[in-house]
Amino acid sequence: MNEVFARAAEIGARLKARGETVGVAESSAGGLVSTGLLAMPGASAYFVGGAVVYTAQARGALLGITAAEMAGLRSSSEPYALLLARTVRARFGTDWGIAETGAAGPAGNRYGDAAGHSCLAISGPVERVVTLETGSTDREANMRAFTLALLDLFGHALDG
Repeated sequence: MNEVFARAAEIGARLKARGETVGVAESSAGGLVSTGLLAMPGASAYFVGGAVVYTAQARGALLGITAAEMAGLRSSSEPYALLLARTVRARFGTDWGIAETGAAGPAGNRYGDAAGHSCLAISGPVERVVTLETGSTDREANMRAFTLALLDLFGHALDG
């Protein structure tokens, strides 16, 4: 976890110095992205809120994403990750929205993705979307890998 905290502290310091804010929507990372960003003292200067969107029920209740918005999308995909990032950014009124969705393991998800699959997205002044495949069935290791990958992607987005 130290690597997560170190990476998140660097992101938090950059956001704080820039006067920018972030909202987080995460799924298979299970809250580790938010935990990392909140571990730094003064996180309230940049962290507005986060949601662990683990089910369709949570997606509707926490982010207000409707069935109509999901038409033609499937969870654990790049377009869905971008929808999450854009939605959390809009709903929280932040400069940045970041999102992660996937399958931590040890088995794959109901959409046919293997354990270790995650789609990551950033929405802000720039947008980024990537898919990560760890090839691992280790749930805890995948959760850490998804978190670090999203923080890295966010750091690159902050670079422009």
